[in-house]
Amino acid sequence: MPITVKALQKTGPDAPFRVTTIERREVGEHDVLIDIRAAGICHSDIHTIRNEWGEAHFPLTVGHEIAGVVEAVGSQVTAWKPGDRVGVGCLVNSCGECSECAAGFEQNCADKVGTYNSQDVDGTVTQGGYAEKVVVNDRFVCRIPDSLGFDVAAPLLCAGITSYSPLARWGVGPGSAVAVLGLGGLGHMGVQIARAMGAEVTVLSRSLRKEETARELGASRVLATTDEGFFSTHRGEFDFILNTISADIPVNRYLGLLKPRGVMAVVGLPPERQSLSFGALVGGGKVLTGSNIGGIAETQEMLDFCAEHGIGSWVERIGVDEADAAYDRVVDGEVLFRFVIDTATFAGAEAV
Repeated sequence: MPITVKALQKTGPDAPFRVTTIERREVGEHDVLIDIRAAGICHSDIHTIRNEWGEAHFPLTVGHEIAGVVEAVGSQVTAWKPGDRVGVGCLVNSCGECSECAAGFEQNCADKVGTYNSQDVDGTVTQGGYAEKVVVNDRFVCRIPDSLGFDVAAPLLCAGITSYSPLARWGVGPGSAVAVLGLGGLGHMGVQIARAMGAEVTVLSRSLRKEETARELGASRVLATTDEGFFSTHRGEFDFILNTISADIPVNRYLGLLKPRGVMAVVGLPPERQSLSFGALVGGGKVLTGSNIGGIAETQEMLDFCAEHGIGSWVERIGVDEADAAYDRVVDGEVLFRFVIDTATFAGAEAV
């Protein structure tokens, strides 16, 4: 029998959130039923449900930063048991057979299934984590270490792995000069993780307004990119730039901040087309690369790394009735640094 749960849902891009009921599939032999304790609000949720990235399949529940407790498992599940502290990120399934899946890069699988707004294996549209419970394939569940609270852990399932993966891939460590471009949901995770890896971290922002916060996160300095002569003064300073900006920026000029053989990893996704001069790459043999979340094994590695180093997302907890206002504040940059929905507040909400 399908499982009926309360969830936050929109019926269209301009409609307000409403508390309603949705159906989760019956727990299959390879499934895990999770009682959700916290659900992070990612800017991707906003882009999707406001139809800024293409077709959203309404009515839709979003949310791919999920932390909770296992309530039940299928007959063939051996890795998980009721009571385990677990998380689910941006994926809930993949083919499990292709070369990318075999290599641990499930995010690159041609048949991957997103946590929401994606076609599931049964042909239905997946519904995300702004809900009381979720049912997912056991391969896409990660263990949340005991030292991480559900609220600070939930955003790690997207913002955490999105920042961690390129830093790990390109060998950031002691002696690395790292610049984090933008200090939002992704940037504040990038600063903490790069610093824990041993790097010297600089935050690049339009102003020094967040300097105190950046230093508290672990940055050694903050530079204002709007200062006169900024790009010439700091030319060739950095080994690695984590670009978290989701807006149009002069990419060529930022590439000039890299040392020879330096790397800029793009994890923000601006809607505008970006212009690039190949000369900015060829000169100095630099690398411009993109990165999109990470595989399940790497996500577990990231969670363990964060627990070991005492890293968590900076969050503001909200109730289910505050989601619309939270979305507006995210767009306006008025949150430090992630909203997390306290799913316990579903209990007092009347479903329509």
